[in-house]
Amino acid sequence: MFGQRFLVIYSGILTAVFAVSTLAGFSKLPVASFDEINVHRINLREPDGTLRLVITDGAKMPGVIVKGKEQPKEDRPQAGMIFYNDEGSENGGLIFGGKRLANGDVVDAGGSLSFDRYNANEVVKLIGVNDKSDDFAGLIISDSKENARGHRRIWVGKSDDGLASLALMDAKGNERIQLKVPADGTPEINFLDAEGKVVKVIKGDAAASRQ
Repeated sequence: MFGQRFLVIYSGILTAVFAVSTLAGFSKLPVASFDEINVHRINLREPDGTLRLVITDGAKMPGVIVKGKEQPKEDRPQAGMIFYNDEGSENGGLIFGGKRLANGDVVDAGGSLSFDRYNANEVVKLIGVNDKSDDFAGLIISDSKENARGHRRIWVGKSDDGLASLALMDAKGNERIQLKVPADGTPEINFLDAEGKVVKVIKGDAAASRQ
């Protein structure tokens, strides 16, 4: 009788020790180190599973994700990094791409770093584009509003013809002031009305104006 009771107690102790050891092992997962790794996509998640960052090639680039729900992917062939907020909604990213088109004459390339307002579109965007229709680089500031499409308010950058420019827009996105320095170095300031018509021009040191 005593021997059986001893075996039961002993068996219980061993089971408890095994359970504690197993749980302790799971709570301290090993940290893996790699010199090099090849992957198509990496998803960084919070302990509760909320997606916070995706590092991906072009083929695995997700569609826009809002509160954990992915929308159909449309025209997102670039590779890069997409950031997500605490709710699992996309709120910015770093993307880049580049390829020579089928005709062999035009390079379709570019990249951008953007930051979104909460539950809205981009408010800051650093961009460089070199494709079949555009060749420019610059910084864009917008006043994107929650649940609504905002308007571009500031542009500063350069185009492929050597023009460096700064454009200031009103709340509706209409250009109202243009500061330009073309490749020949002649500075110019344009003032525009709400319809986009130039109403005053200041050029060079002469400060000539046109009404």
